[in-house]
Amino acid sequence: MPVTEKNILNRLYFVAGGMFLFAIAVAVQLINIQFVEGEKYKEMAQEQTFRNATIAPSRGNVYADDGSLLATSVSKYDIFFDAKTVKKHIFIDENVKALSDSLSAMFGRPSSVYEKKLSTARRNENQYLLIVRNLSYSEYIRIKQFPIFKHGANKGGFISKVKNVREHPIGGIAHRTVGYERKDENGHYTRVGLEGAFGEYLRGKAGRRLEQKIAKGQWKPVSDDNELEPQDGFDIISTINVNIQDIAHHALLEQLEKYKADHGCVVVMEVATGEIKAISNLGRNTKGKYYERLNYAVGESHEPGSTFKLMAMVAALEDKVIDSNYVVDTGNGKLTFYGKTVRDSNNRGYGKISASEAFEVSSNTGIVKIVTDFYGKNPEKFVNRLYNMGLNDTLSLPIRGEGKPKIPHPKDKGWNGLSLPWMAFGYGVSLTPLQTLTFYNAIANDGEMVRPRFVKAVRENWYASEKVFEKEVINPSICSKETVAKVKKMMQNVVEKKHGTGNGLYSPDFSMAGKTGTCQKNYIIKENKEYISTFSGFFPVENPKYSCIVVIHEPDRSIGYYGADVSGPVFKKIAHKIYRDTPIFDQVENIEEVNNVVEKNYKTYIEKINKYKTIVPNVVGMPAMDAIPLLENLGLRVEVKGKGKVTKQSLEAGKKIGTQKQIVLELS
Repeated sequence: MPVTEKNILNRLYFVAGGMFLFAIAVAVQLINIQFVEGEKYKEMAQEQTFRNATIAPSRGNVYADDGSLLATSVSKYDIFFDAKTVKKHIFIDENVKALSDSLSAMFGRPSSVYEKKLSTARRNENQYLLIVRNLSYSEYIRIKQFPIFKHGANKGGFISKVKNVREHPIGGIAHRTVGYERKDENGHYTRVGLEGAFGEYLRGKAGRRLEQKIAKGQWKPVSDDNELEPQDGFDIISTINVNIQDIAHHALLEQLEKYKADHGCVVVMEVATGEIKAISNLGRNTKGKYYERLNYAVGESHEPGSTFKLMAMVAALEDKVIDSNYVVDTGNGKLTFYGKTVRDSNNRGYGKISASEAFEVSSNTGIVKIVTDFYGKNPEKFVNRLYNMGLNDTLSLPIRGEGKPKIPHPKDKGWNGLSLPWMAFGYGVSLTPLQTLTFYNAIANDGEMVRPRFVKAVRENWYASEKVFEKEVINPSICSKETVAKVKKMMQNVVEKKHGTGNGLYSPDFSMAGKTGTCQKNYIIKENKEYISTFSGFFPVENPKYSCIVVIHEPDRSIGYYGADVSGPVFKKIAHKIYRDTPIFDQVENIEEVNNVVEKNYKTYIEKINKYKTIVPNVVGMPAMDAIPLLENLGLRVEVKGKGKVTKQSLEAGKKIGTQKQIVLELS
């Protein structure tokens, strides 16, 4: 065989061998894909076209103590149209025209606009045409019955996406206390107020549904049914009283505007239980308008000024270094310590007065002289007494952001010869308004210090409690009953005695007791002095029901800045309106007597519970407190608009409940 032919034959063998090896490799890879990694590639393909999407649950409601809504989740619906999916016999000119007319009648745009939009989507095989956003539940029910859409997702191309929007029915009142909970893209939460503190109960559990990827990277639900239904969050019953909250909010707002102050807060607490009935925090924006900016009452720790004289007086009386009749010489109203001067607001001084009178006229020199005379050689005794009363501890509130109290101790670095005298009249120490009020509330409560409480219960509905929050006692007795009685009388005299700093607040119609406070801010700055005006106390004096603190920062000095003038009138207005509008005492004349109206309403309610098992009841005319549990017991999710009695319901009375899960009640 010639050499040339032999070379050609060798080359053919080489090529054939290579092709054979390549065929073997292909076969091996096919076997591997089919039997070994097949499931992996199937899953990858599946992931590219289908996904398990999360369905957010409906967040629980936040209620006031009487059932009024403070925060609720309202369902909003976005409607889309899959023009490609719709069957040919359904997508005909008559039905398109009818659908366009229906959309025109509902949203006000010309029918021709919708007709052109729908037809173009059909030609382009658009599977995710946006029709409208943010429909209410009743609007969603209405549009769902339109021509073509009424055939559902698979036949009628009807696609809806629901989202929950948080709304506050009473507006911005108590907005900062109600708060919010937000989750960023990294899964980190920002928690504010009650929404943040009780988020684990409110947020519920997410559901799942299968979605398919369509054109332009959009996803649509595969069917109307979810793979896993979301579980709605629990409701929270707060201690906030809407009526008292409204009174406090507007009284504070009026005074802030009058004195052109920077910001302020009000807290009203129920003496015996510690329940917070109202809390308002208003700050001024750049346009001079006030809104719920920050939770000053909980988070802003500052020097309390003369309101701290109550703590100093309780310590001195409890240690029995003085009695209320002890005579202190205030001299000409000036005391000097290491070159620094303590002055009374009365430039002439008060001369020799009793300890009780020193408190009532808010004599700085009187209180400072008592504290330095009896604790000067042993300041640790004074501070330890304050510590024993819990003034150096936080309140351990569920709401985040509580400011830390500051009560310096002689063993601390920085303690000096000015620390004790300045502490005596409220400088060099720091407390939040709520911490100050908690101490004042303990005096009103005969010495028992209770933790401020914002929430009564977490509930699945109005008759099933998940968790009940009871009264918490921080200290059963911060001091003796004898000391309590003495300082109570002093606080009463602040308002009722002619020489008292709060005498201008006195009213013969109702009794109240308290302490004024005027504290200079940034006192290192000599010019443009700024002040904090405070009034804290309780009412009525005979049997205290509520305690209250009002703190206003940086009032316009040209108008006024003393606590009695700026904050005191807010306290008086709140006390007067609560006394007038809200029963202070529950009077029961005959516990056996039956109220005919209540009995009739109760019988009607029970009859409806027993009668309506599978059909929608007629709740028009019923109070929301009765209508909501009745409907929830039937498995319906209730959305409420307004407050009062039911004037309209979205589901028709008498119809079977069926698959309906939500009903909208309009109240007035």
